Amino acid sequence: ATKCGKCGPGYPTPLEAMKGPREEIVYLPCIYRNTGTEAPDYLATVDIDPKSPQYCQVIHRLPMPNLKDELHHSGWNACSSCFGDSTKSRNKLVLPCLMSSRIYVVDVGSDPRAPKLHKACALPLLVIEAEDIHAKCGLGYVHTSHCLASGEVMVSTLGDPKGNGKGGFVLLDGETFEVKGTWEQPGGAAPLGYDFWYQPRHNVMISTEWAAPNVFRDGFNPAHVEAGLYGSHIHVWDWQRHEIVQTLPLQDGLIPLEVRFLHNPDAAHGFVGCALSSTIQHFYKNQGGTWSVEKVIQVPPKKVKGWLLPEMPSLITDILLSLDDRFLYFSNWLHGDLRQYDISDPHRPRLTGQLFLGGSIVKGGPVQVLEDQELESQPEPLVVKGKRVPGGPQMIQLSLDGKRLYITTSLYSAWDKQFYPDLIREGSVMLQIDVDTIKGGLKLNPNFLVDFGKEPLGPALAHEPRYPGGDCSSDIWL
Repeated sequence: ATKCGKCGPGYPTPLEAMKGPREEIVYLPCIYRNTGTEAPDYLATVDIDPKSPQYCQVIHRLPMPNLKDELHHSGWNACSSCFGDSTKSRNKLVLPCLMSSRIYVVDVGSDPRAPKLHKACALPLLVIEAEDIHAKCGLGYVHTSHCLASGEVMVSTLGDPKGNGKGGFVLLDGETFEVKGTWEQPGGAAPLGYDFWYQPRHNVMISTEWAAPNVFRDGFNPAHVEAGLYGSHIHVWDWQRHEIVQTLPLQDGLIPLEVRFLHNPDAAHGFVGCALSSTIQHFYKNQGGTWSVEKVIQVPPKKVKGWLLPEMPSLITDILLSLDDRFLYFSNWLHGDLRQYDISDPHRPRLTGQLFLGGSIVKGGPVQVLEDQELESQPEPLVVKGKRVPGGPQMIQLSLDGKRLYITTSLYSAWDKQFYPDLIREGSVMLQIDVDTIKGGLKLNPNFLVDFGKEPLGPALAHEPRYPGGDCSSDIWL
């Protein structure tokens, strides 16, 4: 891989990133909210180097200073968007807290294998408190964090301070982490928020919608769907003017969550996974400069008995693109399968790999499948290294070279408790999948298991995996 003495963090291009070193450790937020364990959430550091004697072990735990934060996603103080700036270094992990609205800044540069909370100036610890975000931005319930080429950090929000829907963006100074205000123009927030991704060469950002925090906070209520309280649009923003220029309704697009542009900064294509409708939507730029969206994948629901509803959606909860923009991966958290699609033609994705990793329809469980458009029989439960794996595949991360996927099984503590009570009792796991990048295909690594059910303070819910040097969902190229 190209490296130079005066470069900033990351890699000059996505294809250069594919030549980067193999991942050796991974950071995961671990959640105790809603589990019955009265302990703070923490950042786990896990050894994933097969040559290491500590392979598949949690080698460090960094507890947060507060209870019930609901750590969720993470981002960086700097990434490949700052590659040209030699004064920038990827050494701080930004941890937005979904339910407390705090943001923690973690120093992973001093010792990558033993992160610590960042200290700034004379302050004892650098914690961005909810009150600061409420007062300066009128926002709360922070979610996705991305670093910007300006050196700032931008964090999406799901609500206002009272938990009503408000899809805005908090701007942090990338050095001091001071709250600078909102990225969007005053009064210009979207009605709902969740994830975002930007593509500066096309002067565009896309943001998505979950629901107001007051709607999803305590669990999923089907009546809220009937009442139209869940998101069903994506928002197209002018990147330079910081304002919405189009709001696109989605066909069969309830709860659009993760959004991914192709990594190639010239590309004017991307994908959104819609959880409840179980669809993948492809958005693209038209010749006139406006944007359109089309449904390109539909996972059909299954008619079931012994479940919350008579029909079970697959619930697409995470999507990911390989750095060469060849493969799309997504997880069906309820049905229990992980899928790989060839997206060489983004208008017509082609299924190339599928693997069942637990889920709600396994044999011997409480759910009986009455009608299934895809399977002839219910899948077997997943057992890895003697452990029956609770939950289904959820957060996914891909190695830089595209050959290994890492999967965790927790979605959000209140929904885990509702849909997979076993997860609360037993904790989540991290699994590793080997990927065929030539023909396509997925195969479970039977020797890899990180069991967060065996944590010292009790079973924990591990969420999004991050590598120290950046990955397929943290870095944006300019």
